[in-house]
Amino acid sequence: MSLDFKKMIEIVLQKKPEISAEDVRELIDEKKRKIGAGYLTDQGALFLVAADLGVSFENNQSAQSSIKDLYIGANDVNLTARILTIFPIKKYTKRDTNEEIQNRTLTLYDKGSSIKLRLWDQHVRFPEDNDVKPGDLIKISHGYTKSGFDNKPFINLGSKGIIEKSSSSNIDNDGNDNLEIPSIDSITKTIDDIKEPVDNIIVTGVISSNPRVSRYVNFRSEPGKSLHISLSNEEETKTLRAIIWNINEDRIPEIFTHGSKIKLIGVKVKQGNPQYSNEEFEIHGDEGTIIQVQQISHDEEEGGEGEGVADEFDGGKVVVLKVLSKGSEFENSVNDNFLAIDKENHNFLSVVIDPRLIQEKISPGTIIEGIPNRVFGNVIYFTNESSYIRIVTETYENAFPDESEIETKIKNIEVSDKPYIVEAIVLQPPNTSNITTKSGEDITVTETLIGDDTGEIRLTGWREQSSKISKINVGDRIKIVGAVAGMGGKENKLEITLKAFTEIRNME
Repeated sequence: MSLDFKKMIEIVLQKKPEISAEDVRELIDEKKRKIGAGYLTDQGALFLVAADLGVSFENNQSAQSSIKDLYIGANDVNLTARILTIFPIKKYTKRDTNEEIQNRTLTLYDKGSSIKLRLWDQHVRFPEDNDVKPGDLIKISHGYTKSGFDNKPFINLGSKGIIEKSSSSNIDNDGNDNLEIPSIDSITKTIDDIKEPVDNIIVTGVISSNPRVSRYVNFRSEPGKSLHISLSNEEETKTLRAIIWNINEDRIPEIFTHGSKIKLIGVKVKQGNPQYSNEEFEIHGDEGTIIQVQQISHDEEEGGEGEGVADEFDGGKVVVLKVLSKGSEFENSVNDNFLAIDKENHNFLSVVIDPRLIQEKISPGTIIEGIPNRVFGNVIYFTNESSYIRIVTETYENAFPDESEIETKIKNIEVSDKPYIVEAIVLQPPNTSNITTKSGEDITVTETLIGDDTGEIRLTGWREQSSKISKINVGDRIKIVGAVAGMGGKENKLEITLKAFTEIRNME
């Protein structure tokens, strides 16, 4: 039996000392027989039994509570706890009155337990108005608990409720030193600490591959985005897959790439999915999850040999890049997309630039230097006034390899996030088809077959990239600058796919 059920039994026995626990059990069984099998749980029957006995579960939670003692139906809840996560505000419109209502959810924890708190009415902006953040202590009064979709209790705080920021975790309303609510840091786990499924935890680790954001459709047919990362221990001996669902990209830190040390606040550990990973567990978060990038000390930076670009941009360091290709301009697109190579490590990078930030025209062969305003995986952004960019082609023209030195033969292409430069001949006429996604979106895909003196490979373009392939013809000698390799097609074979920064040049 659940804790909630046990607590309700205790209340009945306390208010009706003349009956025993065995008597209550018999009354529950009798109520279920009379109502009919399949209509009541034990807890549901207990509500009816209590009503027959004149016992109310209202107003039974007026004293200071611990989360583990809360049960569904408790009224006048008073609780001191720490904030774990803060969800965005949600807005709804009542169908009958067209009145707009708002609520938001916080996750709270105390010693050993956690619970969701839903704020209504005047309370929804409490985090902003009081500058509260994860780990801060709050006190709520006159809340009440209901059952969530997961059949677990959550606290509602309406117009009669009170919420305030508290200054001490150890003193309750009666002056008793018994709360002992641990700090955020003290309950943070490392990748090595994860050994079983658990809800509402904090995890630290190192991003061990380039993060990516993908689109999905939920069970209500609503579109959303999810953040996918691989999170490792510092020795890279253990790696877990992590997915943050319904991610708001504005909440992703500005410097977020391979090698970053991060803390995920408010995630759960679930059994791993063998379709995606061989690991026993994986980490899941949601729109309430907070992502923090932890600072890397100077000693760590000098001692590391990571493949990522985080150290290159952290702290506003100037970077020097040579542009290799420029993507096509698409309708409603303000920014330009480029493929570039960096001067320090000769890594390929996707570069997004707002052309309004620079007067000169940027084209393949242009060398730029600047400070980006955002780094996400192997994508860097010069898209607002906090970034800095200028053209320095003459200064660094001999600091980069020739394009022929970084081309790849087809036989050497393998699945990778790294873009490829390939020179080949078109072997088949481009074939264009329309596909309807799960979300109902109609998209265009065009493919063809290309080859060089080492082999052949499928070339594919999706959505806006489709038109780049439809313009080429059989026998054309082309150079593809910036295609990414993966498994695809009906036969799930290796293919190269065009990206926003990809350029196809006719070499004749």
